[in-house]
Amino acid sequence: MADAQVSDNSFHFELQHRDPASGARAGILHTPHGPIETPMFMPVGTAGTVKGLHFSELEALNARIILGNTYHLYLRPGLDIIRAAGGLHGFNSWERPMLTDSGGYQVFSLAGRRKITEEGVVFRSHFDGSKHLFSPESVMDIERVLGADIMMAFDECPPWPAEDRAVREATERTHRWWTRCAARFAETQCPYGYEQALFPIVQGGTIADLRKFSAETLAEADAPGMAIGGLSVGEPAELMYAMTELVCGILPGDRPRYLMGVGTPGNILTNIGLGIDLFDCVMPSRHGRTALLFTRDGVMNMRNAKWQTDFSALDAEGERLSSPTSARHSKAYLHHLYRNKEMLGAQLGSLHNIGFYLALVREARERIFDGSFAAWRDQLVPRIDQRI
Repeated sequence: MADAQVSDNSFHFELQHRDPASGARAGILHTPHGPIETPMFMPVGTAGTVKGLHFSELEALNARIILGNTYHLYLRPGLDIIRAAGGLHGFNSWERPMLTDSGGYQVFSLAGRRKITEEGVVFRSHFDGSKHLFSPESVMDIERVLGADIMMAFDECPPWPAEDRAVREATERTHRWWTRCAARFAETQCPYGYEQALFPIVQGGTIADLRKFSAETLAEADAPGMAIGGLSVGEPAELMYAMTELVCGILPGDRPRYLMGVGTPGNILTNIGLGIDLFDCVMPSRHGRTALLFTRDGVMNMRNAKWQTDFSALDAEGERLSSPTSARHSKAYLHHLYRNKEMLGAQLGSLHNIGFYLALVREARERIFDGSFAAWRDQLVPRIDQRI
């Protein structure tokens, strides 16, 4: 495997411009594996791979950063293999920045297979039933071995809806676990010789006082970036936006803000306008595998008979997307592939959708600079998530 190219050991955020008509920001997040222009969407590579896509395709789409999942990578292939490969960059040959989540969302979603204590979470693998413990300390050690540029703290993500008491307990435990994560991070080093950044995660559900308390508490940590978790878990979009706006009004303005697990194109445009810099979501690749393709006029279900004889390009702006799928192939062809369960359909659909998301945030950045972001967003949001 080729060694990942490390450009600089420094990690810092350069805020370049603010949109005068909204809270939208444009910046550059500098990492050891290269710069990330923000706002940016991060394709999800759960097991070290974005399903169905080769890294050369992601590079052609100008994906600047991808995610890896701590829970899945810890279980398979395991830390010994990843360490021997020189970290996740060496293992999968992705040479650009990476972010790893803490695995918290995954272990907490194993409702019948885990037990939460102050020490951490004891859970059983969904692969073979083996028993494991994730604690703030062990998760930091795992993420050090994975070697991503950005590491997430171990947090407790309550479901929605949940009783206020349960959300408060989860939020307070998240803060205590953050203190332990930060301590372990400070006493360890990246085994591959470059700097890693650790982000705390603001929790609090959809309870405004708890969100405010969590944001104020974690803002004092002076971390290099801040994440917002526990949203896009089933709550109405209006509540998501209200919590995001509240938190962005508290978090440091000179640090990147990452809204975890969000979301639809409309969600992303709205949250950019509230001050979010980084996003991730499985939606574009998952929808690409299930025949739901994004356009600026809405979402197309390519299994519908209406596309059977539509020989127009999947997206006439394919060159803008840098996606060969979008300009080369017709809607009728994609309809044919999905109806016949051809593997190529899922691949081309995923390529189109991720290209669409990346083009969307790229244009958002351009419009922040030229002052047209708010009007452009207001024109797109009412139609971009509708089914057509």
